Amino acid sequence: MATYDAMFGTNTRGTFLCCREAAGRLVRDGRGRIVTFSSSGVGSLRPGYAVYAASKAAVEVMTKILARELRGTGITANVVTPGSTGTPMFYTGKTADEAERYIAEAPLGRLGMPEDIAPLVGFLASDAGHWVDAQVVRCNGGTI
Repeated sequence: MATYDAMFGTNTRGTFLCCREAAGRLVRDGRGRIVTFSSSGVGSLRPGYAVYAASKAAVEVMTKILARELRGTGITANVVTPGSTGTPMFYTGKTADEAERYIAEAPLGRLGMPEDIAPLVGFLASDAGHWVDAQVVRCNGGTI
């Protein structure tokens, strides 16, 4: 239960609290963008990742509902779902062979990097993203 509580506390509750605060501030300003993060793990259904994937699936649903709750305010809410990304979090708890298997499965032949995902987030957070709302956008190099 400790793993479950930690995952949902960070991934789900943390996102909920941030969104609640952001939405309140943005409504006062009359416009804005909310971008949350899920994981392509929600769609990959990897054994051993049930709690993590469930906590991120909750983020997807919350964000889509938030977008509808913000209807008419000029505020958009979207989710970015990165795939395996070459950060310390990815490597924690994995052997070198396990990490290599993830890389071998990637259609582009490598892990993503934060700089691969940042342009999408920037677009969604910009005025150019004004017509994208309540969407879950995968940014995973084609892994799902």
